[in-house]
Amino acid sequence: MSGSFVGLLHNRVNSSEQNVLSAILPLLKLLSLTVIGLILAHPRQQMIPRATFRLLSKLVFALFLPCLIFTELGESVNWHNISHWWFIPVNVLVSTVIGFFLGCLVVIICRPPPELNRFTIVMTAFGNSGNLSLAIVSSVCHSNNSPFGAHCHSRGVAYVSFAQWVSVILVYTLVYHMMEPPLEYYEVVEEGEIMEEELAVNNDVSRPLLVEAEWPGIEDKETEHSKTPFIARIFNGITSLSQTNFPELDLSADGASNSPRALRCLAEPRVVRRIRIVAEQTPIQHILQPPTIASLLAIIIGTVPQLKAFFFGSDAPLSFITDSLEILGGAMVPSVMLVLGGMLAEGPNDSTLGCRTTIGIIVARLVVLPLIGIGIVALADKLHFLVEGDSMFIFVLLLQYSTPSAILLGAIASLRGYAVKEASALLFWQHIFALFSLSLYIVVYFKLLSYI
Repeated sequence: MSGSFVGLLHNRVNSSEQNVLSAILPLLKLLSLTVIGLILAHPRQQMIPRATFRLLSKLVFALFLPCLIFTELGESVNWHNISHWWFIPVNVLVSTVIGFFLGCLVVIICRPPPELNRFTIVMTAFGNSGNLSLAIVSSVCHSNNSPFGAHCHSRGVAYVSFAQWVSVILVYTLVYHMMEPPLEYYEVVEEGEIMEEELAVNNDVSRPLLVEAEWPGIEDKETEHSKTPFIARIFNGITSLSQTNFPELDLSADGASNSPRALRCLAEPRVVRRIRIVAEQTPIQHILQPPTIASLLAIIIGTVPQLKAFFFGSDAPLSFITDSLEILGGAMVPSVMLVLGGMLAEGPNDSTLGCRTTIGIIVARLVVLPLIGIGIVALADKLHFLVEGDSMFIFVLLLQYSTPSAILLGAIASLRGYAVKEASALLFWQHIFALFSLSLYIVVYFKLLSYI
């Protein structure tokens, strides 16, 4: 009896050590790649120039990431799977809503500068559900003793890719407008000074690498109103704006009184007209970026058996194309981590956000939110919303609560001309702290998954 008890205890200890080792090793692999990128891009060494990292980020964005998404998602997806995967995009929305309320709490408790209130909420609410999650899943599945069984990599990449379209829509609509410069803060600086500052940023070859880390060529996406408090001006009814740039928007009462009664009855309500103008200025066209297009193509081809038979399978006529894309997709993870290392090599910028608010965002995003996420996923499991017996499905859901803020938010900040330095500094410190928080929570997740 005693011997069997000691043997059972020994097996449990070994199993626990194995779980910890399986959870830590994938992050150590990613950390090694990041350190290599940091060394190569360090300002003192400059072994590889910054322009090379920008080119590498463009290759990731336009080639490596779309190839990985297309090959893995296209092979895994079908109508049956889509009907079971519906909670993945819903979980992104749930995590964002919870992060939004945590961001509001950070604003109330930490009291950042008033002009950075919306920035604080955005950076707490929106996590990195794309590149970093793909890198973690790929590294976890790279081990021979992966706890997720056969087809670990293809299922993990498919789950992460299936959630990306929700994040992209949120970023190019809600986040884009939330990162608008506050009207009262914008008016503190004269417009001439703002134009000079924009010109300096556009001509500065030392622009932070994070600006193009997930959205290369962002400077080409700037519009007439991208760096102005556009919504505030529209809804505050600034006369000069309505008369010069939006002649069809009549904000005065006189214009309506001079019209016939019939025309006034048929006229578009002012609030509706303002909403329409804001919608027209929303960069919804940017949603169709290469990774999103790859996701759409993968879903279309994967859900049509006749098309899927042409691309996927050992005897598929176009399997040589799919195999070539798979080879290119394999370069995504090391390239992303090298770019991240190059970003961290630049160090944190000066920030007016304040130490207390920075710590508050980090704690809310990387400590509190994952704990809430465990409860949400456990509740979803009780309600039978999850794929039964699929530990990778649960792991990806938990991972959506655990990542630092999306690097794309730094690019949006640059596009809007709002809190660019603060975004750079906050992303730097979040990714440094995430090395420890992710290690801790992945160990916890592996321990929880061992009971499934």
